[in-house]
Amino acid sequence: MLQSLRKPGPMTLVLAVLLLGGQAQLGMAGTPTSTAQPPAGLAPAAIETLTYDHVHFGVPDPAKAVEWYAKYLGGQPGPAGEPNDRLLFGKTRFIFLKTDKPLPSAGSAVDHIGLSVPNLAAKIMELQTAGVKIVTPIQEEPGLFKHAFIEDPWGAKIEVLQDPETLGFHHVHLRAPDPEGAFKWYLEMFGGERKKLKGRVDALKYGEVWVLAEKGEATLSEGHAIDHIGWRTTMDLSAKAAELKAKGVKFTTEPRPFRDIHISYVEGPAAVKIELLQR
Repeated sequence: MLQSLRKPGPMTLVLAVLLLGGQAQLGMAGTPTSTAQPPAGLAPAAIETLTYDHVHFGVPDPAKAVEWYAKYLGGQPGPAGEPNDRLLFGKTRFIFLKTDKPLPSAGSAVDHIGLSVPNLAAKIMELQTAGVKIVTPIQEEPGLFKHAFIEDPWGAKIEVLQDPETLGFHHVHLRAPDPEGAFKWYLEMFGGERKKLKGRVDALKYGEVWVLAEKGEATLSEGHAIDHIGWRTTMDLSAKAAELKAKGVKFTTEPRPFRDIHISYVEGPAAVKIELLQR
């Protein structure tokens, strides 16, 4: 239409600006800039909310770790036919990977995990009597809950808390120089809900599992007592990988079959190692 206006008079310029106004906005220097809006009549593409699937620990002896987590923290055997290197905490798997000398999780990109119990005082007394390392005794966070920190025999930091609204596996606590940027990354790539835990603490939620993030420098999670964390997709894994690659996600291991599932690994914010799988 602009080419049919023969004379570049004042009216031509007015029409040109009006016609361009629906396609671009003028920047501060008069340069057209994209509005980043979807074409008229098209809704933004929906982002699949992935299911939080597991925590993968590094331990020298997986069988002993299974025994310890079942005895002291209440893990249950997995479904029939699954390998014996794991336990279930509700719907979340704790999987134990043989690692000769795992580094402590504190200070890594996956700093610690949280487990909620009905009676915190009784549980900490039980653990203390059994010789479990109590890192921080019971404290109460006003408006949140009572909690304490322990460490498993291989260096995994665990927050034990009393939150009757979410018993069992409660949360993953990440570290990142830019927590807000990390939250945005997970929302864009994995979906989830942006919420506030107890109306106070910024968090994401995947089903019953909370994901928290604190500001701080962090080392990569791989090789630590909490080696990596995992989400599950309902899509074909190769198709999901292609979708995420188009958004700039770095895959460190391409999708491949493993036992009766398909797995891949990606790098999250602050070098969190993340397993993405199709079960």
